Amino acid sequence: MKSTKISSRATAVGAVLAVDGLVHLYWATGRTWPVDGTTRLSQLVLNTQVPFTPQGLVPLAGMLFSGATLVLVRGGWLPALARRLPAVLPRWGSRAVACGLLARGAVGLVWVTGAWADPGDTFYWLNLALYTPLCLLLGRAAWQVSAAVTTAAGAAPTGAVRA
Repeated sequence: MKSTKISSRATAVGAVLAVDGLVHLYWATGRTWPVDGTTRLSQLVLNTQVPFTPQGLVPLAGMLFSGATLVLVRGGWLPALARRLPAVLPRWGSRAVACGLLARGAVGLVWVTGAWADPGDTFYWLNLALYTPLCLLLGRAAWQVSAAVTTAAGAAPTGAVRA
């Protein structure tokens, strides 16, 4: 693997997490794009009924932004921040992101079987075509970023992956 692969993977994971964080902040304002109403939004995104309130959405957005930042640092981006952080933080933060994404992907595979998800619902098809594949791909990419050999600054310039 070349350093550009690790950097590209970190960029992809960081970008998706950051965009997801922005969407959650948007929802925290009370807006419900891409549907009308929080009931429909909850079903579309989570396949269950939960309140979409700032108390839940803002901390989640913060976690998404933090995860994006740690993966980007680990991937060699943000070198000034990398020098200020303990070297283990971006590595373990990237691993936590990977585990979270892979766990969501695994749950999505269960939903694909029709367990706890109605194949007639929009959520089922979004989960099948978008949510689950994206989580599995990004989870793998985040794990590869976390496993890359690093320099003292915490960046992963060589792109080599530990065995």
